[in-house]
Amino acid sequence: MKFSTTARRVLRAGVFAASVSIAASASAQIGPDPTSSSLNATSGPFAVSTSTVAIASGFGGGTIYYPTTTGQYGVIAVSPGFTATQSSIAWLGRRLATHGFVVITIDTLTTLDQPASRATQLVAALNYVVNSATSTVRSRVDSSKRAVAGHSMGGGGALIAAQNNPGLKASLPLTPWNLSTNFSQNQVPTLIFGSDGDTVAPVAVHSRPFYASLPSSTYKAYAELNLATHFTPNSTNTPIGRYGVAWMKRFIDSDTRYSAFLCGAEHQAYATALVFDRYNQNCPY
Repeated sequence: MKFSTTARRVLRAGVFAASVSIAASASAQIGPDPTSSSLNATSGPFAVSTSTVAIASGFGGGTIYYPTTTGQYGVIAVSPGFTATQSSIAWLGRRLATHGFVVITIDTLTTLDQPASRATQLVAALNYVVNSATSTVRSRVDSSKRAVAGHSMGGGGALIAAQNNPGLKASLPLTPWNLSTNFSQNQVPTLIFGSDGDTVAPVAVHSRPFYASLPSSTYKAYAELNLATHFTPNSTNTPIGRYGVAWMKRFIDSDTRYSAFLCGAEHQAYATALVFDRYNQNCPY
């Protein structure tokens, strides 16, 4: 039986509403109500500490950022890009942690690792935080809530990790690079950031086809930054921080307070042509 586009949207919205009702007890409101100002700020409401990972199995070590407030938080692994180290994505690791996540920014086994290897290392890093990190860190981890992110080849790795690990809650590829453009089996909510001035991973060859390949049944969004380059994610960036936090809160914590910042009134007020060349999504979520 075939359904019209409108019918599919209605059906999909109905399934989503039912799933929210069934999973309501699994949602978590961690932290105060979000505002546009709080999401634009360089840090969130939680103070964080760090733990250094010098030796690890399956990845090249890294830094764990975790809230000092006792509680249970989702865990996110973040990979740098080709030839880069964790210092290039440290700002994002700390930024996410200050909004109520345990985050590990990783060094890869070699700086020349390709996306498939980075995908494996992201998962290894998540397993490390859950199973082998210090007791202080482990006590703050909700092992059922895991997500990945990455820049460039690390972003390609985040796409692969999401496709291969449907139990992940969210994926955040930043100006991703990958030889394959087919992620039609990905079931993990995925927000892709592209940059209009990217000459390393041009959006017409990478980010846009990646987004287009994601199935319509998977929650997804594509944000193309205006006047940006491939390396924009390597320093503090308000749109990436704002939408990255909102995406992770919405899908790791199932916190619907953040929905308006992704496709509701708050999003509409912020997402002008000065910020994004384009913004695609398949709301509602």
